[in-house]
Amino acid sequence: MSKTTYLSKTKYCMGIQCPKMLWLDENKPEVGEKVLLETVMANGNLVGDLARSYFGEYSLVDFSYIKSEMTEKTKEFIDSGCENIAEAAFLYDGLYCAVDILHKNSDGWDIIEVKSSTHLTEIYIEDMAFQYYLLRKCGLDIRRVFNMHLNSAYVRHGKLDLKGLFVLEDCTDTVTAKSDSVKHNIAKIQNYVSVSEEPVRDIGLYCENPYECAYRKYCGKHIPEHSVFDLAGMFAKTKYKHYHNGIISYEDILNNAKAIKLNAKHRRQIESILFGRPDEINTVNIKAFLDTLSYPVYHLDFETFQHAVPEFEGERPYMQIPFQYSLHIEQEDGSLEHCEFLGKEGADPRRALAEQLVKDIPVGVCSLAYNMSFEKNVIKNLAELFPDLSEHLMDIHDNMHDLMIPFKDQDYYSAAMNGSYSIKYVLPALYPDDPELDYHNLDGVHNGSEASAAFAGMPSHTPEEIAEIRSNLMKYCGLDTYAMVKVLRKLKEAAGR
Repeated sequence: MSKTTYLSKTKYCMGIQCPKMLWLDENKPEVGEKVLLETVMANGNLVGDLARSYFGEYSLVDFSYIKSEMTEKTKEFIDSGCENIAEAAFLYDGLYCAVDILHKNSDGWDIIEVKSSTHLTEIYIEDMAFQYYLLRKCGLDIRRVFNMHLNSAYVRHGKLDLKGLFVLEDCTDTVTAKSDSVKHNIAKIQNYVSVSEEPVRDIGLYCENPYECAYRKYCGKHIPEHSVFDLAGMFAKTKYKHYHNGIISYEDILNNAKAIKLNAKHRRQIESILFGRPDEINTVNIKAFLDTLSYPVYHLDFETFQHAVPEFEGERPYMQIPFQYSLHIEQEDGSLEHCEFLGKEGADPRRALAEQLVKDIPVGVCSLAYNMSFEKNVIKNLAELFPDLSEHLMDIHDNMHDLMIPFKDQDYYSAAMNGSYSIKYVLPALYPDDPELDYHNLDGVHNGSEASAAFAGMPSHTPEEIAEIRSNLMKYCGLDTYAMVKVLRKLKEAAGR
């Protein structure tokens, strides 16, 4: 390469996905967007740190910006007979990697690549193949290569069991079969990145898979405002197929409707934008939906967070842990009562939440959620966890209705929804420019991801900051159920009730 830089395993994998991503990373990073959530990085670090103890005692190569210092320390550990080396560093001809765990076996070394996911993917194989190639170039006798990832079936009971938490998957045969292509890939990536003028490369499925690219919008700035990529419910692979066949704009799609087998929902989405069609309302179906409800209606919304590594009894990796709910109780005359729950930071909130929920929602009443499968799954998990509350919780579960149905079925459709039935599209379509219903006007917490991160991070804040975060969480979750109230009223209005 013309620049004095090295190709790490991260950059190698980036180059495998799309070498232009790597070129932009080194030459135009300012045009990229932030796509990696802090929680994902935190989970990766937590899982990686915990995995180091899987084989027992280990020696850690401390990070240094001077790579030679890390490689020298690694050599010291190897020469002194260390059997487990975390972050073992290797340099060879401009190539660099730090192995998560280098494990000594009876006749050589094993590479252990640790991931915070719950399954093996193709890009992980590429990652391990690069490490295998590099370590062998450095003279190490590598016998086996493993991917260590979280076991999605593991349930924590008492002390954390690392042998149960992690799955050690032998990838040696797959990695060694791919290792011959590594040298070719390295040369191809280095040649691509070495040029000074920005390479020309069209967008493709690699913009999203295996990871979302920070430069997707930059490289796709030529895409019109309404395009094939906006079609709701269509697979990304199919969208890119049409794009590469020159079917890009909504006009292109209509002109090729037979070729792409345009369905009724996609046609409605496109024509409502192109021809400015008014809202489409099926009053018969909306009335039928409203007839399934009974008053008072209990509008319910949960907020949840996830631990990569289970912290609570009975918890699995990435299990949805409910920490908050909002409940708007609506009488037939439109009067409202609001109840809410927000767990104590740093503690398991589930028991207290479940106890409060069965107090707030009586047996036999009509509860309402938007996309109820999520709320029902949360309640079912709580019922399994707390048998003494199970009967009441499952009654709430069984009497729940889904406010999303009229919009999913497009019985109420507006061009502003752009084919989506997410409440984040439906709400502003029904109530445009209403500041009371604008999530952007909230402080600190504007969506579910921010709510999860805010609650999970509260223990590290001061009491004053915690009070502010709790207030922000309550306002956010409260808006979720108030929005449901307003959506239901719009449906009643459309049905003439």
